[in-house]
Amino acid sequence: MRTGIESNIGKLYIIKIAKWFMLTMPILMLFYKDMGFSDRESFQLKAFYSIAIVIFEIPSGYLADVIGRRKTLIFGSILGTLGFLVYATTSGYYWFLIAEIILGIGQSFVSGADSAIMYDSLKSAGREREYVKFEGRNFTVGNYSEALAGIIGGALAAINMRYPFIFQTAIAFMAVPASIMLVEPTRIGKRKKPGFRDILSVVWFATVKNSKLRYNLLFSSILGTATLTMAWIYQLYLNDIGFSEYAIGSTHTVLNLIVGTTTLFAYKIEARLKPKMTIWLTSIIITGSYIISGFIESAWILIVLGVFYFSRGIATPVLKDYINRITSDDMRATVLSIRSLIIRGFFALIAPLIGFLSDSYTRSFSLKMIGIVFTLLVGSSIFLFLRSIEHNTPKD
Repeated sequence: MRTGIESNIGKLYIIKIAKWFMLTMPILMLFYKDMGFSDRESFQLKAFYSIAIVIFEIPSGYLADVIGRRKTLIFGSILGTLGFLVYATTSGYYWFLIAEIILGIGQSFVSGADSAIMYDSLKSAGREREYVKFEGRNFTVGNYSEALAGIIGGALAAINMRYPFIFQTAIAFMAVPASIMLVEPTRIGKRKKPGFRDILSVVWFATVKNSKLRYNLLFSSILGTATLTMAWIYQLYLNDIGFSEYAIGSTHTVLNLIVGTTTLFAYKIEARLKPKMTIWLTSIIITGSYIISGFIESAWILIVLGVFYFSRGIATPVLKDYINRITSDDMRATVLSIRSLIIRGFFALIAPLIGFLSDSYTRSFSLKMIGIVFTLLVGSSIFLFLRSIEHNTPKD
């Protein structure tokens, strides 16, 4: 690799740390509860975060393809810092709503662009087939960061619920100088006629015209939504069965250590199991964990969560790699943003339903129902997805 391009990997690790060293993640739902919000209001806030991402995801990914990944990462990093600053200095549902919208927009500008610039950097050095390995390492850095943040965030919250947000603002700022120092890789193709109609043409191509991309995006997004949803539900579940803030933070740490370690070896696991078996096992575990969790109301849930997060560590980098392989340089960030948009769109629909079911019935009932929903969604898309990757896996 050229020196400048090679340095991108290290800077992307810093950006990943700034995004994933989430002191607030393991205690956010408890913070909302401490502020007097109902489950419905808490999940509404996260739904609005997802809606903000849905609105800006594709335009931000398209901008990354047109003006460069580096510029969009800089803008997203600045917004990420500002969003946590609002959380750290204000109170009330509507202020937090503003913070979630800012954070959602910031996330949309980072999402897609970070994976795209990593793939482009590797491709410029003729090492794109190593993407799963490097993306796995990137996720490992992120998950280990989130693991450490779980303990620290839980400990800070035990002292004062506001402290995690204050420190989070400083951590989020780390991404700003790191993104400024990135080197934009040379790409083979760029959009010839930038504009709104061109955005629509990319969306049409990825979701309608190109069947391989369509099935990859749909299936990857369904599993992505399932893993995202569990990250918010289990906090409240553990609180229901008597876990303290510190214990929940420690659990968060262990789960992310599992994900981080698994993603480090995801490419080896996929090579050993082969694509079809990898997809079937991760899909069954991820969807089945919801239903099983609905029948458990004790600390035994930790075993289910451990297996769930192990599967998440395999699925995330592998599914992204499948998409990158069949996407051209000039639309890679946009396509990855479409994936994130679908995930957030699904979550924006599911989150209020979870809040309603939890408030109106029980947490266990909501887990079972959501598990059935994800099982149906996965079952309706997995065969078309598997067919789409049959002729797309590199030969050894």
